[in-house]
Amino acid sequence: MTETRDDTVTWLTQEAYDRLKAELDYLTGQGRIDIAKKIEAAREEGDLSENGGYHAAKEEQGKQEARIRQITHILTHSRVGEPPRTDGIVGPGMTVTVRFEGEDAEETFLLASREETGAPINVYSPRSPLGSAITGKKVGETASYTLPNGRSSTVEIIDAVPYAGM
Repeated sequence: MTETRDDTVTWLTQEAYDRLKAELDYLTGQGRIDIAKKIEAAREEGDLSENGGYHAAKEEQGKQEARIRQITHILTHSRVGEPPRTDGIVGPGMTVTVRFEGEDAEETFLLASREETGAPINVYSPRSPLGSAITGKKVGETASYTLPNGRSSTVEIIDAVPYAGM
């Protein structure tokens, strides 16, 4: 059986999707109303060039609009459910156990979207250097990737199974 993966899709659980959708609904509704009231109240205090409250409210508005764009992008490019996967092949939604070269200890983590923050184990993004390097690899294979400090690291895939919660 050939497995297909679309690395441009973010897979979300229904719970994560619902949480993001609720946050987006709040931010685009009541959140925008609240920030507009803060800006208006600060504007009424007078000189805007020296009005700290006004500048703080405008900065908060900018951060809120950035979060709205981020959530909108995630929801637009995500699918709810379980990504297609096969035991023994690393991919999004898999619990992966690796051993770093030169170490005896193993590390187990969930390879998933950062929005799956409710997972009780460490979550690595499939788009991270490690996640990109191991995606598609099979148990027993090794993968090398570049660390943020420029050094290279190698891991051996020990196990890859569908995440079943913990």
